[in-house]
Amino acid sequence: MKTTLDMMRVWAAITGLVLVALVFVQLAMGMKITDTLPMLAASIAGFEMFLFAQDEVNKRKRRRG
Repeated sequence: MKTTLDMMRVWAAITGLVLVALVFVQLAMGMKITDTLPMLAASIAGFEMFLFAQDEVNKRKRRRG
């Protein structure tokens, strides 16, 4: 069963991918890229990396007792 945190991680991943896609669309169209989109994508990526590291630490704690 999925928890609320798991679902939030899924939505964060989807949102991050959409933001990165928007940056590449702006690049392809020759538009000026605002600072907002890359910063939002980076913050979501940081959130995902933090949760991944937290999961790894918790797995290690469970294995060692």
